[in-house]
Amino acid sequence: MKIILIIVFILISSCSTNKVVKNHGTSFIKNKSKDLVVNKSNKNDVIKILGEPSSKSNFDKNIWFYIEQKKQNKSIIKLSKKDTILCAKYRKGHFEGVLNVMNRLLSIVKSKHVYMGEKDFQQYMLIKRILGKKYKINIVGCPTIRENNKIALSTRNKLLNKSYIKKASKIAIKLDKLKKLSKMNKFVDLSKSKYELENKFKIKIDYLEFRDEKKMKLDNFKSKYRLFIAYHINGVRLIDNF
Repeated sequence: MKIILIIVFILISSCSTNKVVKNHGTSFIKNKSKDLVVNKSNKNDVIKILGEPSSKSNFDKNIWFYIEQKKQNKSIIKLSKKDTILCAKYRKGHFEGVLNVMNRLLSIVKSKHVYMGEKDFQQYMLIKRILGKKYKINIVGCPTIRENNKIALSTRNKLLNKSYIKKASKIAIKLDKLKKLSKMNKFVDLSKSKYELENKFKIKIDYLEFRDEKKMKLDNFKSKYRLFIAYHINGVRLIDNF
C-alpha cells in the first residue's frame, strides 16, 4: 500500500478575533486530520474523514491537497455620538478608519509604548482612550513642534506659498493670544473671533472651540483645556491647537 502525502492549507482572511461566520472548502481540517494515522490510514480512510481532496498533484496522484478557508467578521470600531466632534464632525469616517488600522497594527505589533503627535490632539486622545485601554499600551503624546513664526510643522504647509504662510503665521499668533487671554480669566468671544479671522484673512473655519484635554468637553475651563481650530486657506485644510 502506498503512503499518501496530504498537504493541508488553512487560509485565514481576517485578523479579527470574532466568531467564524463561514467555512469554505474542507471544514475544520486541523481537528479532523488528527483522526488520520500515519502508515495505517489508507485512501478510503482519508476520504471518509476529510472528504474528496480539493486538488491532486499533477506529478504524483498520491499527493492530495486539502484547502480550508475561514471567513471571520471584521472587528469594526465606531465612534459614539459624543466623540463626533471637531474633525470627526467634518471628516466623517476618518477616525473610524484610523482606529481600525491602528487596531489591526497593535494586535500584531506587541508594543509597550506608542508615540503620537499632539498636533492632531483629537486623534491622539481617541487612540489613547480606546486602543490604549484595550491593549494596555502607554500612548504617549508628543508636543507640537512649531516654526519661529508659530506655525505648527506639517507637510501641508508646503502646499502654501509665502503669502499664505504669512497669513497662517498671523492666525497662529492670534490664536495663541486668545488662549493666553482665556488663561488670565478674561472673556474670549470665539464667535466674534471666528468672524474676524474669516473676514480678515479670507479663510473658512470649520470650528474654533475651547475643550478640555481629558474628556474633550466644550468650554470646560475647570480642567486643563486647549483652543482647537480647523480652517481652510487657499484650498488647504489646516488643524491646530493651543
